[in-house]
Amino acid sequence: MRHKSPALKVLVTGGAGFIGSHVVDLLIEHGYSVAVVDNLSSGRRENVHPAARFYEMDIRDPALAEVFAAEQPDVVNHHAAQIDVRRSVAEPQFDADVNIRGSLNVLECARRNGVKKFIYISTGGAVYGEPQYLPCDEAHPIRPLCPYGASKYIFELYLHMYQILYGLAYVVLRYPNVYGPRQDPHGEAGVVAIFAGRMVSGQPVVINGDGEQARDFTYVGDCAQANLLVLEHPQASGIYNVGTGRPTTVNEVFTTLKTLTGYTGVAQHGPPKLGETRFIYLDSQRLRDELGWRPTVDLNEGLARTVEYFRVGERIA
Repeated sequence: MRHKSPALKVLVTGGAGFIGSHVVDLLIEHGYSVAVVDNLSSGRRENVHPAARFYEMDIRDPALAEVFAAEQPDVVNHHAAQIDVRRSVAEPQFDADVNIRGSLNVLECARRNGVKKFIYISTGGAVYGEPQYLPCDEAHPIRPLCPYGASKYIFELYLHMYQILYGLAYVVLRYPNVYGPRQDPHGEAGVVAIFAGRMVSGQPVVINGDGEQARDFTYVGDCAQANLLVLEHPQASGIYNVGTGRPTTVNEVFTTLKTLTGYTGVAQHGPPKLGETRFIYLDSQRLRDELGWRPTVDLNEGLARTVEYFRVGERIA
């Protein structure tokens, strides 16, 4: 039976960002009291639900302790991270500073303030490296090809230690390639947002490599639902992959988006990204069996929703 307490207080780091803001919306819709911590380096203030209490702050800031003292959250949902694979390769110390040291600041605040459950967003697309078998389940060997994958996994180990040392319950959600409304179409963002943003504004589209690299593209609303489920099920613990279990190539995404947008250009091809896994898709059977999670938005519908978002409201320039 699902357990829900409307009075439960949840602190969401990265709650002004693409995925985190969708999680905040869903939690508030289900009656939770939500506080958001975000430094707005990639998130946007306008993404934050008006019912959420907002703190503009970096997770590395010592003043985070004051936020925890004021909010006294029951649950932490930790989405804030350095997620740029290319930057992690170019600046591994910065990547570790945010994803390990910053996350430890959040974790220590949680421990000192009696947080009951810590939900951590990791990466299924980067921790496994080039797969030994597909789809990757949670038992697949950890062999990341980039510092981002390494830093995200290292913090998983800290959570395991804190559970043993301090009894802090935790859940790790290893995300696939998440796409949907609010995703940043600039810089290092998901390929769907980059392609959709550029197609809608008639700009050239560049595919890294030959485009035959395959990913597990999962709609943001389905990922938000996974967060709600692990929060509401007391027995949820440990590591869960989130994903459709179906591979889609970058070329296929380009072709579908071209049809949806009426884009008349042709794809240009650049060099492949350093540190990028070529084929990856995830086995989410544990999440399905234990918590009843199912992806509900198929790729065509999700891409159509994303295109509509960029057409109507997204700032392209």
